Amino acid sequence: MEQRRVVVSGGGTGIGLATAEAFAGEGAQVTILGRRAEVLSEAAAKLNTAYDADLVGWTTADLSDPRQTQAAVEAIALKGPVDVIVTNAGGNVAFGDDGTLTGIADSYRRNFEANVLTAVLLTEGLLPYLRRPGGRIVHLSSIAAVRGPGSYGGAKAALHAYTYELAQRLGPEGVTVNAVAPGYVAGTEFFGDRATPEFVRSRVDQTLVGKPGTPGEVAAAIRYLASPEAGYVTGQILHINGGTMLGR
Repeated sequence: MEQRRVVVSGGGTGIGLATAEAFAGEGAQVTILGRRAEVLSEAAAKLNTAYDADLVGWTTADLSDPRQTQAAVEAIALKGPVDVIVTNAGGNVAFGDDGTLTGIADSYRRNFEANVLTAVLLTEGLLPYLRRPGGRIVHLSSIAAVRGPGSYGGAKAALHAYTYELAQRLGPEGVTVNAVAPGYVAGTEFFGDRATPEFVRSRVDQTLVGKPGTPGEVAAAIRYLASPEAGYVTGQILHINGGTMLGR
């Protein structure tokens, strides 16, 4: 089988890093993207050392910025066609607001830019270089898309609509488009200082399995959706939350 090329945004830590590792482990050529050069460099070096091969490269970009995204796309395109796009960049960058209309607008705008624009701009930029047939696109959503909080959940819900639209657009070309929506996942930077023992316990207690998810478990689901064997799965949202929210 020909070596596949995979692009993972937000690939320096957490779920993105675990995803890059999953693909590198199967011998794919992986490019990780993010804003922090030091984090990306360390992540790539770690994976290349682990697999004793030059499999993982990196490019810095703020993917909510069209110009920076275009530059990243052009750098990626120099190496040839892309087989898999994983849009993992984002997070809840506006946990709250000051209650004013200006503050509320800022909260929604920041989360939209961080979670929707980063996915849409990278995906649309790479579409001309995505392999057809056989290309795979996987977006990172969240349990928040079906239960809140508002500005972050609303942004992730917007990714669902984009996933559906893109799946319809690209299906005739042999490209699948799906999203994964994790619940509470330990071992990431997502919650920062809020991840106190009490906070973690409250999240774990909401599951049916009595444990948090791991980045590797989410990465395994992404790897499946991106596999050649998943060619009949498209336009779907795969919820990975330990039963915190039942299927819908």
